[in-house]
Amino acid sequence: MYQDINMVRSVHDMEIRKVYILITIVITLCLLTNCSAPAESEPTAPAGDAQAFNQTKLEAGKLFTQRDDLSKLREAIALLAKLRNPDNRDYEVEWAFAKYNYFLGKYTSDEEEAESVFVKGKDAAKIASRMEPEKPDGHFWYGANLGELARKSPITVGLGSIGEIREAMNKVIELQPDYQGASAYDALAQLELATRIRGGSAEKAVEYLEKAIMVEKENTNVRLHLAEAYLAVNKDAEAKKQIDYLLQMKPNPEYMPEYNDAVEKAKRMLATRF
Repeated sequence: MYQDINMVRSVHDMEIRKVYILITIVITLCLLTNCSAPAESEPTAPAGDAQAFNQTKLEAGKLFTQRDDLSKLREAIALLAKLRNPDNRDYEVEWAFAKYNYFLGKYTSDEEEAESVFVKGKDAAKIASRMEPEKPDGHFWYGANLGELARKSPITVGLGSIGEIREAMNKVIELQPDYQGASAYDALAQLELATRIRGGSAEKAVEYLEKAIMVEKENTNVRLHLAEAYLAVNKDAEAKKQIDYLLQMKPNPEYMPEYNDAVEKAKRMLATRF
């Protein structure tokens, strides 16, 4: 009888231990899974926030198309600036912010503003290039903004940045040669022309620009700069052909400010060089 009672107690103790073990396992699993299978590892933004985010990007893009009015361009930049979050970067926002700042720097007559926005554009583009190194956007706008800073400060910035600009544009050509109308070739050509006293070559600039024409025939800036490069190597007749081609080109509606600027420069070149 006594032994029977002990056996019952032993069995009972074993059952309790099994229950405790089971509870421990369940608690452990709950801690690992937050006791909810569909739960996300990180909280996600409400759908309404994502929709507002995308709508703001669209609004900034529409303002950018009106960039011949610099107040619209500054407004577009301000909208993107509000979307930039150092704790949650968005690739498209970063490279678009770099692009818009580049154009503002090119068009503004305020030298201090130009330098400031080129720096902001360079930094944002660098972030984009690190986020998506196999896409051309970050590399291109990094090189473009850095190139303008180098042009503005050839001694303090230019001398030390030539290699970086060249590396960025070569990366764009490797990834997508026709990006921005083959403008990476154009940037490399401008680098050659700007550094002739330090080893740059007008002949090399012509080579880059002729490659650009093979990739994209309707880039007004490439045509204009190829005319300049031909003049630099005493090929005046070839330069005249490029200007004539540019002046009869049908403008791309998305790049009317740049087209108008190129046409004005081409006409001035005709009046002064031929």
